[in-house]
Amino acid sequence: IVATGVSHHYFGNDQWAKDAPGLKTIEDALDIRRRIYSAFEAAEKETDPEKRRAWLTFVLVGGGPTGVELAGAMAELAYDTLKDDFRDIDTSEARILLLEGMDRILPPYPPELSVKAQNSLERLGVIVQTKTLVTNIDNDIVTMRRGEQVEEINAKTVLWAAGMKASAMGKALSEATGAELDRAGRVIVQPDMSLAGHPDIFVIGDLANFSHQTGKPLPGVAPVAMQQGKYVSTLIQKRLKEETVADFHYQDYGNLAVIGRNAAVVDLGFVKFSGFPAWLAWIFIHIFFLIEFDNKLLVMIQWAWHYLTFKRGVRLITNLEEEPAGNFEERRDYRTPVQV
Repeated sequence: IVATGVSHHYFGNDQWAKDAPGLKTIEDALDIRRRIYSAFEAAEKETDPEKRRAWLTFVLVGGGPTGVELAGAMAELAYDTLKDDFRDIDTSEARILLLEGMDRILPPYPPELSVKAQNSLERLGVIVQTKTLVTNIDNDIVTMRRGEQVEEINAKTVLWAAGMKASAMGKALSEATGAELDRAGRVIVQPDMSLAGHPDIFVIGDLANFSHQTGKPLPGVAPVAMQQGKYVSTLIQKRLKEETVADFHYQDYGNLAVIGRNAAVVDLGFVKFSGFPAWLAWIFIHIFFLIEFDNKLLVMIQWAWHYLTFKRGVRLITNLEEEPAGNFEERRDYRTPVQV
C-alpha cells in the first residue's frame, strides 16, 4: 500500500521553494511560524521605513482552502493577537495579500461561498487579488501579473499554497510497473485502487488518480484518503477469505474551510452556509474525527481557551538558521543567556 502523498508544485520554478515554502508537514508549519514571528521581530528592530514595510508585508500565493485559512490566521495574528506586543511597530499596519490565479478564491466551492469567503477575509483586513499570476520570486521581490498589468511587491515573507505535485514514488512505481501517470505525476489506479496488472499493489490518498466515479480525479483531501485506506484494508481481509469486494466508491460528505474567528464556509451538497454556524460546524467536525477521547477533550479545551482569551498557542521562534532581523552585528548577545 503506497500513500506517500504530494509535495509543493512551483510549475517549473523550483528555485522559488527556499523563498516561498508551502504547508504539507509539521516541519513546514514550524518553519512558517518561525518566518512569520521573525518578520515581526525584524520589523520591530528596523529603522528604515521601506525595509520595515517589506518585513510587514506577507504574500500568500494560492486561494484554495490552505491559502484562505493561512490568510485568515495571519490576519487575526497581526491585527489582534500581536497588537500590544511591540513598542516601535503597529502590527495593524501589516499587509497580507492573498493572490489567486482563477477568477475567485476557493475554486472548488460554489461561487456564492467563494464570495462570502472573500468578504470575510476582507473584513479581517486581507487584500484579496484574483486573476493574478505570480511570474517571479527573487530577492524578496514578488512579481505578479494581472492581465497586461505587471506589479512588483517587496515582501520578506512569501508562502506558497498554489499547487501540488505527486511524490517521487509515483515515478518510481511507473518505472517499475509501467503504471500510467497523470500530468501532476499521480498514479492512475484501477477501480479497486490497485495498479493495472499488479493487483497486489495499491495506491491511495493524494498520490492516486481515481477517476472512475465522476470522470475526474477525486480531490486531495483527508476524507478521500481515509475512505480509501479503510476500503483497501477491507479488501485485503476479504481476499484472504477468498471473498469479493465491490469497487471503491467515495462518499462525499461536503467541504469545509475556516477563514477566521466566527467565520467559515460549509458546503454539504444539500445545504450551504457560512459565518458563525459554519465555524461551529468546522470546529465540531474536526474534533469528532480526532483519535482517542483524551485528544478530543484536550483540543476542545485548548480551542475554547484560545477563543475566550484571544490568545494563541506557543509563540516560540525555533530552528533559527540565520539572523531573523535587521542588523545584529552589534547585538550578538541575543542568543546568550543573561547572567543574573
